[in-house]
Amino acid sequence: MTGFQQHFLHRDGQRLGYHRYPAAGRHAVVLLPAMGVPAGYYRRMATALHDLGYDVTVADLRGTGTSTPKATRTVDYGYAELVDDAEELLHVLRPDLGDRTVLLMGHSLGGHIASLLLARRRHTGDDPGGIHGLALVACGIPYHALYGRRAPVLYTLAHGMRIASRVRGHWPGHGFAGRQTRGVIRDWAHTVRFGRFVPIGGEDLDPALGLIGLPLLAVTVDGDRFTPPATSRHLTAKLTGTRLTEHHYTHAEAGARLDHFSWARASEPLLKHVTDFAGTL
Repeated sequence: MTGFQQHFLHRDGQRLGYHRYPAAGRHAVVLLPAMGVPAGYYRRMATALHDLGYDVTVADLRGTGTSTPKATRTVDYGYAELVDDAEELLHVLRPDLGDRTVLLMGHSLGGHIASLLLARRRHTGDDPGGIHGLALVACGIPYHALYGRRAPVLYTLAHGMRIASRVRGHWPGHGFAGRQTRGVIRDWAHTVRFGRFVPIGGEDLDPALGLIGLPLLAVTVDGDRFTPPATSRHLTAKLTGTRLTEHHYTHAEAGARLDHFSWARASEPLLKHVTDFAGTL
């Protein structure tokens, strides 16, 4: 596989790591991962995109992989801080990305952060700031009412995780989501309960999602129990100003069994859809 360059940026006394796969092509992808998933998990996909001439950056979200701080009773942050981190990463990358066409990609939680970042820019009157398209993979709003008979189970799980993380001071990562702060779990549980994002910096950004106005690729995945297609549609329905392209990635197309996470390690067939989409930006 193509080797990556490990980079760090520092903000608020914290170290935020990211992997760079630099290339001279005219397209770039910046990927924000799922909750608890380190940047290295996406190396196969990043390498395949790089081999196609794409400049690729994969972040380690705060507290995950090479990024600090790890969640403890005395360390807390939530969606707002993750959005700020992503904003800083894009600022740091601007000289490297130059005049490339930039696709911001988010997997699960990473898609939440990417959407909120772009919504905040529009809410404050800013333009997309060098981002030309948004791709959401295995990403939706996990509103409990969309899960049919599983709705009570998900609601109870989210409520239990929120209470447990508040009592313990953080979520230890037993069985789901990796080690997380009580703030991240609280903000994720808010989407489960209410079907909308938590306010960021005191501002309700849900209305601003409709102002993003960028082309949007939304990919759902076979075998994804966490983000079934109804949850993806619930999110994309809020992004009313986008030009939406949808694709459902199947076991047959991948030639492998897929789920909420494993698609990233069997992504080569999916990348044709990503690059076709990027070519329209």
